[in-house]
Amino acid sequence: MPANQGQAKLQSAATGANDKLYMSPAARAKMRRREAEAYKYYDDMGQGKGNCTWGPGILLHRGPCTKVELKKKVGAAEVESEFARRVQGAENAVRRNVKSQALTQAQFDALVSLTYNVGPHGARTTYDLVDSGDLAGAAANISTIVRATVHREKVVARGLIARRAEEAAPFRQPTVAPAKKK
Repeated sequence: MPANQGQAKLQSAATGANDKLYMSPAARAKMRRREAEAYKYYDDMGQGKGNCTWGPGILLHRGPCTKVELKKKVGAAEVESEFARRVQGAENAVRRNVKSQALTQAQFDALVSLTYNVGPHGARTTYDLVDSGDLAGAAANISTIVRATVHREKVVARGLIARRAEEAAPFRQPTVAPAKKK
C-alpha cells in the first residue's frame, strides 16, 4: 500500500463519522424538560425505592437516599452546570462509540438521550448495533431498556416506556439515499 493511502486510512480510523455532531438545542431542551426539576435529592422510583438521584435525573448512587441525603438541597446553578456536563459526556460517549455509521441529527440526539439516562455501559449494545449498521436491531434493543432495580429486583419503570419509544423512533425511519446526479 502506498504511504499516502496508508496515512489516509489511519486518519479516517482516528476520526469518527459523527465527530462534528452535538445534541440539537430542541432535543436538549426537550430532555431538560423531561428530567425532574428537582433541586434536592430524591429516590427515582418513589420514596424508599430505586436509586438516589438529584437535579435533572443525575444518579448519586445505587439504592435509595439516606435520610440525610433527602434533606439536602441543590442550587439551580449546580443543577444546570451538572446537566450541561452530563450532556457533554453523553455526546462524547456517542462519538467515541459510533465511529463508522454516520448518524442523522435525530439519531445522534436519541443516542445522547439514551446515554444520559443509562450511561455508556448501559448503551454499549445499542452502540455496537448502530455502528455495525443494524438500525432495526438498535431500535429493538433501545425499546427493551425499560427496567430499573427496586429492592434488588428488576421492575418495569413505566416512565421509561414512552422515552424509549421516542429514542428508538429515529432508528426505525428508513434512511433516505442521496439523490443520484444525472
